[in-house]
Amino acid sequence: MELFTEIVNTVDGFIWGPVMLVLLLGTGLYLTIGLRGMTFARIGYGFRLLWKGRTADDDDEGQITPFNALSTALAATVGTGNIAGVATAIYLGGPGAVFWMWITALVGMATKYGEAVLAVKYREVDELGNYVGGPMYYIKNGLGENWKWLGFLFAFFGTFAAFGIGNAIQANSVAQAASDHFGVPVLATAAVLIVFTALVILGGIKRLGEVAGKLVPLMAVLYIIGAVIIIVANIGELPAAIGLIVSDAFTGTAAAGGFAGSTIIMAMRYGVARGIFSNEAGLGTAPIAHAAAQTKDPVRQATIGMLGTFIDTIIICSMTALVIVMTGSWNSGETGASLSTLAFNTGLPGFGKVVVVFGLLIFAYTTLLSWSYYGERCAEYIFGVAVIWPYRVLWLVVIFVGAYFKQYLELLWLIADALNGMMAIPNLIALLLLSPVIFKITKDYFANKGADG
Repeated sequence: MELFTEIVNTVDGFIWGPVMLVLLLGTGLYLTIGLRGMTFARIGYGFRLLWKGRTADDDDEGQITPFNALSTALAATVGTGNIAGVATAIYLGGPGAVFWMWITALVGMATKYGEAVLAVKYREVDELGNYVGGPMYYIKNGLGENWKWLGFLFAFFGTFAAFGIGNAIQANSVAQAASDHFGVPVLATAAVLIVFTALVILGGIKRLGEVAGKLVPLMAVLYIIGAVIIIVANIGELPAAIGLIVSDAFTGTAAAGGFAGSTIIMAMRYGVARGIFSNEAGLGTAPIAHAAAQTKDPVRQATIGMLGTFIDTIIICSMTALVIVMTGSWNSGETGASLSTLAFNTGLPGFGKVVVVFGLLIFAYTTLLSWSYYGERCAEYIFGVAVIWPYRVLWLVVIFVGAYFKQYLELLWLIADALNGMMAIPNLIALLLLSPVIFKITKDYFANKGADG
């Protein structure tokens, strides 16, 4: 097992090396410039569209409301990455990793916007009447037959990556939290997860969208309130915390307390990797959800879609990071969810632990739901609609298996990181090649119909 872990670590290090960092950040920056900063200027417009998107017109094509499409995408991104992932990034890369998470998110808004534009424009309706889309479809329909192999690669990686990032890790995190903090047996946690996951995913995207539309806003608000209380109570530490995050991003972090120290490269690597793990900008998953939205215009849904990155990383991940740094817990030697729990409990003795554990349980559960849909759509692209029900059953089985992988949690994170990178490469290539389409559609929209934006 040690040899396998070493191999995975080597592969992970290669995938998330300088080339991937440049490709991810470069694509986001290129799209941001090509869109002339629209993703920053239209944030307010996006929130107005989101509010209106709680319902859809009768003649809109799609299966779920624009609001529920974003909620489904957020259900996948707002997960253990916001709690355990942020803490792991700080543990491995120092406070400076948070800065690179922010940069990844800011340029990632343009990436997420471009993904959603293409998803709606090039989506299809399968033989069961489902609206399907995502990188595999905009590669096939946008780039043509000669590029179908690239779409296949994305779908292949997505089919299997889902069982790691979206299933085993989430189930493991829930089982570990329930066992460590409440003494709930792993078997009981796995059984409950399987039952409640089955109740949702067996009902398809409409039921998933309805559940996500209710759970995601609730869990996000409760978590943010808990973090804000701690930040306000320690407001005097805020300038120093932000200063530490920014300075360490360019200088590295010296060893302190239980922290082993880190370099600038480590801060960048883990900040970008965990940022992508959390908000999935460039990964190509969110457009799979947005493709099902009831809308006539790609730009309207994409403007809503880019808010996912803003909410996930700029707001929620920042809350976790600031609490960890402001309470001084970052150099305690703890990592993952344990570090976040320590930080919140330091800021809110007794109650802080409840906030983290409750957030972790709900976040992980909703991630399980959305990633089941992502993996299912990738599998359908390769094998057809006949694979849908077998995939759902296998998904439930892996929840049970994943719950018992406590001793392999670090290995699971490494595998998930590697598979994330493999998914991102075909998607980023497609975004760059189809960028003229993104720019033209956007320019035409705001020149004509979007003047009120």
